[in-house]
Amino acid sequence: MPVRTAAAVTLWAWVLGAGWGVCAACPVVTFARRRAVSARIGRAPERAWRFRTQRWSQLRAATVAVEVARPVVAVGHDLVRRRRARALDAAVARELPVALDLLGVAVDAGCTPFLAIETAAAWGPPIVAATFTGVRRACALGTPFEVALDDAAVAVPRLRPVADALLVSDRLGAPVAPALERLAAEERMALRRRAEMHARRVPVRLLVPLVFLVLPAFVLLTVVPGLAAGLADL
Repeated sequence: MPVRTAAAVTLWAWVLGAGWGVCAACPVVTFARRRAVSARIGRAPERAWRFRTQRWSQLRAATVAVEVARPVVAVGHDLVRRRRARALDAAVARELPVALDLLGVAVDAGCTPFLAIETAAAWGPPIVAATFTGVRRACALGTPFEVALDDAAVAVPRLRPVADALLVSDRLGAPVAPALERLAAEERMALRRRAEMHARRVPVRLLVPLVFLVLPAFVLLTVVPGLAAGLADL
């Protein structure tokens, strides 16, 4: 009995000690948790400020990149627009003499300027025919012939002399065939001059491949093998 009593006392001592240890540790754990929460809450404004600063820096960098790229994009767009305008003008210049001859034939056959435009829209070269088709379609929708032809001349400046001649004939009834023949002759002369200028520029453009490609290849294929053979004999 004394042994059992001592064991029971020891067990109850351990139980009481563990209970008192848990009771004493609970406030410490609670205090530690509160301190951790307070520390996290205290660091939250700093983290928020750091996040806002980073976002502001990224937004500012993106804004600067957009402002820098905007002039470059505008210049590139302007260059593309000018190149397309030059290409369109050159294509219309090549087609205009044939279109003028067709208009002159239609006018000589007794057609009015509007009927001559319809004839050129049906049988003319592609680009000029598409422009005259737009004039005919605008007139069919109720636009006056003068306004539609003037809009076409604004869209394709190369057609301005043709539009002016046809509009004068439509308003005053003056014969337009001589004016169309003169314009066709002038356009053919201008086209011939442009072809001659292009032919004169070809030799200048050929200098670059001649100097940097043909001559180095000639030296590599003729001079270098002879030099290598001579050095090998030595």
